[in-house]
Amino acid sequence: MAHHHWVVSGMDCGSCVAKIETALSKRDGVECVDVSMMRETVTLGLRDDSPDLRGDITRMLTKLGYPAHEKSTVNTGTTASGCCGGANTCGETASPLDADVETQSLLRKIAPWPEGGDEIAWAAIWLVIGGGVGWLVPGADTYAMSVAAILAALPIMRAAFRLAISGAFFSIELLMSVAVLGAVAIGQSLEAGMVVLLFAIGESLEGIAAGRARSGVKSLMKLTPEIARRVTDTGVEDLSPASLVIGDIVEVRPGERIPADGILTTGSAEIDNSHLTGESVPVASEPGDDVFAGAIVTDRPVHLCVTRAAGQTMLDRVIELVEQSEKHKAPVERFVAKFARIYTPIIMALAALTVVIPPVLFGQGWEEWIYRGLALLLIGCPCALVISTPAAVTSALARATRIGLLVKGGAALEAIGAVRTMAFDKTGTLTEGKPKLASLITVGDMAEDQLLGIAAALETVTSHPLAKAVVTAAQDKNLDLPVITDARTIAGAGVEARIDGILYRVGAAKRLDIDPTPEIADWLTAQEGAGSTAVVVLKDNVVIGALALRDVARADAKAALAKLKALGINPVMLTGDAMLVAKRMAGELGMEYHAQLLPEDKLNVLAELRNDPDRKGPIAMVGDGINDAPALKSADVGIAIGGGTDIALEAADAVVVKDRLSDVVNLVKLSRATRRVIRENIGLALGLKAVFLITSITGLTGLWLAVLADTGATVLVTINSLRLLIALRRP
Repeated sequence: MAHHHWVVSGMDCGSCVAKIETALSKRDGVECVDVSMMRETVTLGLRDDSPDLRGDITRMLTKLGYPAHEKSTVNTGTTASGCCGGANTCGETASPLDADVETQSLLRKIAPWPEGGDEIAWAAIWLVIGGGVGWLVPGADTYAMSVAAILAALPIMRAAFRLAISGAFFSIELLMSVAVLGAVAIGQSLEAGMVVLLFAIGESLEGIAAGRARSGVKSLMKLTPEIARRVTDTGVEDLSPASLVIGDIVEVRPGERIPADGILTTGSAEIDNSHLTGESVPVASEPGDDVFAGAIVTDRPVHLCVTRAAGQTMLDRVIELVEQSEKHKAPVERFVAKFARIYTPIIMALAALTVVIPPVLFGQGWEEWIYRGLALLLIGCPCALVISTPAAVTSALARATRIGLLVKGGAALEAIGAVRTMAFDKTGTLTEGKPKLASLITVGDMAEDQLLGIAAALETVTSHPLAKAVVTAAQDKNLDLPVITDARTIAGAGVEARIDGILYRVGAAKRLDIDPTPEIADWLTAQEGAGSTAVVVLKDNVVIGALALRDVARADAKAALAKLKALGINPVMLTGDAMLVAKRMAGELGMEYHAQLLPEDKLNVLAELRNDPDRKGPIAMVGDGINDAPALKSADVGIAIGGGTDIALEAADAVVVKDRLSDVVNLVKLSRATRRVIRENIGLALGLKAVFLITSITGLTGLWLAVLADTGATVLVTINSLRLLIALRRP
C-alpha cells in the first residue's frame, strides 16, 4: 500500500474534514484516510498506486468544493504519521497530474458558477439583477427574484448533489438547497435570496477564522531556509538543507536562519530561538552549544556541525507533533461529533413533522407551516456545535506553539486542565540539573584524580545531570580519561564498563547492592545529611571510593509550585535520591516527596496517586530524562520540560520547549482557558439553536433570521475561540 499526499484548500471546520473523510473512505482503492485541516493536507493509503486513481481523487476533491493538487512523492527523510501509521512527507514538485489540475482550474474559471470563495459576489450579483429586473418590469418582481435566488444558490445545490452521491447526505448544503427551493415554492423568494447571501458570508468568515488559526502552524513550515552553505575543502557550496548530512560543516551569516540542528564549532553569536521557545531575546551562544534549525543568527557569522539530518530536526519534530495533534481528539470533541451525526436527521424529521401535522390534523394552512418547517430546517446544521471544540483546540494549539509549548492533541490539552496532582522528577526538573562535585573520598592508595578519572569515563555514557557533573569536574582538571569498553546503563542504579578488562561501576550504594566499609558508610551518611547526592565507585564489586554532588533548586521552582498550588494542583516530588536529600529539597520547595525510587517504583507511586480516593482528576508527570520516560508514559498526562531527551519527547503528551517551570503553569492556564472557551462555545451553539428552534416553530422568526442565527452562531463560536490566540500574552 502506497501513501500519497494532496494539498487541499477550503477546509474551514470539522464539518469539512468529515465530508472529505466520508467521501474518500467510500472510494474504491482507498485503504485509509487522514485529513489535516491545520496543514490543509489529505493523506491516503492507496491499494492501487496508479496515476489514474490519483487523478480521479484530485478531481473528486475539487468537485466536492475543495480545490486540490497532489504532492509528488519526494522522500525528504521526514517521518510523519501517515494515515496508516507512517508515511514520508513529500516535497512539492512537478507531476504529470499538474496538467490535469491546471485544466480543472481553467474549467473553473470559465464555468458559469463560482468556485473557491466567490459565492458572496455570485449571490450578490444575482440578487441585484433580480431586484433590478423586478423594479424595471412591473409584475415580474416575484418571478425575477425567484430565478435570481435559485441561480444564486446554484453552487450550494451542486455541492449538495456531489456530497450526497459521495455518501454525505445530511450536509449543510443539502439543508440550504431544500430551504431555498421551498421558500421559492411558497413565494418567499426574497428571503430565499437573503438565505443564500448570508450563508455565503458565513462560509467566508469561517474560512478567514480557520486561516487565522492555521497561520501559526503554517509559519513554522516556512522557517527552514531554502539554501544552506556547506563548508568544504575547496570553499563554500550552496545546496538544499535536505541534502545536508550529519557531520557537515555549515556556514550561517548574520540575519540568516540556521538550516539544520547542530553544534557551534567556530564563532560566538546572539541567536534568536523564538520560533521554538517563544522568547524574543536572543541567546548568547558559544562554540559547543546546541543550535536549532530555523533559529536566526543575529550579529556575526558562525560555523556549525550538523547533528541531525533533514527531517529529524527539532523544528521538524515540532511541526510533526502539531500535525499529529489533530488526531488526538478531546473526549468532549468526540462526544459532540457523535451528537452532531444524529442532530441533523432529528431536526429534519422535526421540520417534516412541523410541515405535516398542523395542516393534516388541525386543518391549518399549508403555506404557513411549510414556511415554519423551512425555518426550522435552517437551524438543522450542526456546524456551530461541530466546530465548538476543534476551533478552540486549534487556536489553543497554535497559541501554545508560539509561546514554546507543544501539546499532542485535544485529548492531552483537555486532560492537563483537569489535573489536580502533578508529580515532578527532581534532578534537572525541579533543580538546575547542573550539580557540582562537592567532595570525594578514596580507599587505600587510590589517588583522587585517578578515582575521578575512572568515574568520569564511565559517566560519559549517560546524559543524567549528575553524570555530567562528574565529567565536568574531570574536564576542569584536564584529566585524561581511561578508555572504556562494554559500557551500559543500569536502569535506576548507575553505569558500568570495563577498563583494561576490569569491571567498574558507578552508582548509588543501595542500588548497586553492596555494603560499603564503615568509613565509606559514615562518609556517605554525612554527605547525604548535608544535602548532597553521594555515589560509590566499584572495582570488581569492591568499593574504591565515593563522590558527593550537590544540586540546587531552579530559580523559578518555588514560585512556579506556589502558582500551581494556587490553581488547586498538589505538587509531588519523585526522585531516586536518598531520603535526606529529597527531604531537604522538598522542604525548601514546600511539597510532598517520595525518595529512593527506581524507574519501576515511580510507576508504582503514580498508580498509588491515581488510586488515592482523596485525589481527584488526572495525574500528571513532569520530567526530562531517560529514566523519566516510563513514568511520563504511565501518567495520565506526561510533560517533558526543556526539550528533554528524544525518548522523553516520544513518551510525553506535552513538551515545554523552554527550560523553565513557569511554562508548566502557563500550560495549565492555557488548558483551563481552552476548556472554558469550549464550554462557552457549546453553550452558545446549543442556546441559540434552542431559542430559534422554539421561535421557528411558533413563527416568531423567519428564514433569513434562522440562517442568520445559524451563521451567527458559527461565527460567534469561531471568534470566541480565536481569543485563545492571544491567551497568556505577556504585558
